[in-house]
Amino acid sequence: MEFTLGQVAAILQGKVEGDDNQKVSRLDKIQEGKAGGISFLANEKYTPFIYDTEATAVIVSNNFVPTKTLKTNLIRVEDAYTGFTMLLEAYAMMMKSSIVGIEEPSYMDSSSQMGEQAYRGAFSYIGKNCKIGASVKLYSHVHIGDRVQIGDNTIIHSGAKICADTIIGNNCEIHPGAVIGSDGFGFAPQQDGTYKAIPQIGNVILEDNVSVGANSTIDCATMGSTLIKKGAKIDNMVQIAHNVIIGENTVIASQTGISGSTEIGKNCVIAGKAGIVGHIKIADNTTIGANTGVSKSIPNPGTTLFGYIGFDMKNFLKSYSLFKKLGTIEDRIRELEKKQ
Repeated sequence: MEFTLGQVAAILQGKVEGDDNQKVSRLDKIQEGKAGGISFLANEKYTPFIYDTEATAVIVSNNFVPTKTLKTNLIRVEDAYTGFTMLLEAYAMMMKSSIVGIEEPSYMDSSSQMGEQAYRGAFSYIGKNCKIGASVKLYSHVHIGDRVQIGDNTIIHSGAKICADTIIGNNCEIHPGAVIGSDGFGFAPQQDGTYKAIPQIGNVILEDNVSVGANSTIDCATMGSTLIKKGAKIDNMVQIAHNVIIGENTVIASQTGISGSTEIGKNCVIAGKAGIVGHIKIADNTTIGANTGVSKSIPNPGTTLFGYIGFDMKNFLKSYSLFKKLGTIEDRIRELEKKQ
């Protein structure tokens, strides 16, 4: 797709310096820019490239002042990085929305329905009594179980599995290989040492604007719902167990595991490989550092945890500074003991 610089500037609410009728069809790094491409300059260390780039246009902040003659056109915006991000979002949305229709072979049960401007990729499967909204994209090998509901403009990438009774809101994105609504890990110990499976009869609800990364799993509830609230962002390879609640706009990085029935507040940040036990509550705006283990509830909003097992970050850093000196402290104690 081609766009004039004037059209791009309109999307970004910016202003063209140069020929606004020139066309671009590609997004380039500034150091690799070629004719027909558009780039951006947000980091000062890349400033030298703007004088040599062959890109047709470069997005810059309003306060950029060139010190040499430029060969490229400029699109001035309030903030270059934000502007380029907006352009990426617009481009990605146009590319995704341009795909419509049904590829064969694919299957949808006659009892299910799908809205207008939707897309079903080859080998996708839709079970019984499903309600799927408008402009939904189901890529190849997506499996949609029975009685699933999916809102408008949601994208489900290749190989994702949406199990029975799952409810997904509007504008969500499920990345390849994710599994939503698989059985929770529920087993009752028996007197003979074996375990008996506890039926998991609940579901998963994803509210609007939720993103789930590749190969992540969100288990259905034992009863009721596992709930991911609106705006939450889940990275690749994250495990969320049955009956967990994730608050609005909380972000969870890769390889984190959250045990059953834990409730996490809104606007939390959970870094990679964090481990969180079950049946606890974590307050709003909590930050949990990488590799941190959380073994009890966090009642105070705005808490930052780091370490294993996690405790208050300031106390951890103080204790860690002493830990690094333990060898020296031990030597000093031994010397003192010899003098006694």
